[in-house]
Amino acid sequence: MTAPNIVNTTTITAKTDVQIVGTSATAITTNSAASGQVYKINSIIVANVDGTSAADVTVDLFRGSVAYRLASTVSVPADSTLVVLSKDTSVYLEEGDSIRCTASAAGDLEAVCSYEVIS
Repeated sequence: MTAPNIVNTTTITAKTDVQIVGTSATAITTNSAASGQVYKINSIIVANVDGTSAADVTVDLFRGSVAYRLASTVSVPADSTLVVLSKDTSVYLEEGDSIRCTASAAGDLEAVCSYEVIS
């Protein structure tokens, strides 16, 4: 597992992944093992589409077998959004890493992850 030297990049490709967040941890974005790429996560936004009830969200960076939480059971009020990461707080996904989301109520939250694939 090696990440490319981002000073000597040949390609940067913009990507956006979306997910209806369920009650078990599910990857929204994954940098597969041996990809030869690094992903720069620019933003993660979670929206509560339920018109009446708040729902909690947990977002983690999953590496190996360990979940490192970026947000842990944060309440997202009804009809509002939570910015988990922005360009000022970006993170890098190395090979084999994932960003995962978990909700307290299935179908109430939607997540959007914007990132750059660097190789």
